[in-house]
Amino acid sequence: MSTTLDLGSLGERIAVAFLTDAGLRVLDRNWRCREGELDIVAREGDALVFCEVKARRGVGYGLPVQAVTIAKQRRLRVLAQRWLAAHDEHAPDLRFDVVGVLVRACGPAVVTHLRAAFQ
Repeated sequence: MSTTLDLGSLGERIAVAFLTDAGLRVLDRNWRCREGELDIVAREGDALVFCEVKARRGVGYGLPVQAVTIAKQRRLRVLAQRWLAAHDEHAPDLRFDVVGVLVRACGPAVVTHLRAAFQ
């Protein structure tokens, strides 16, 4: 793994596999607009789920899920509004999840899925 972009891409692939194995249906990946990017948009039952993925190689700076700051949460809410305005997708429930992927040198990655991580 040579770059941060490679790590992020690997983390997102692992997160998508984890979420689909858990029964979520991925609707969109890496959706971009002027304000930024949504990593994963998925549906789980009646919920539309906006997932932020954070991948790290170690915990020296904390767990991957701890990297979603208040400012990032604000930006994700705006991005979710933009996504909803651009798509004909409706759901009675909206949810923001965070998926942390700890990529280890040896062994499988450790995935942490925080459902409804923030409002």
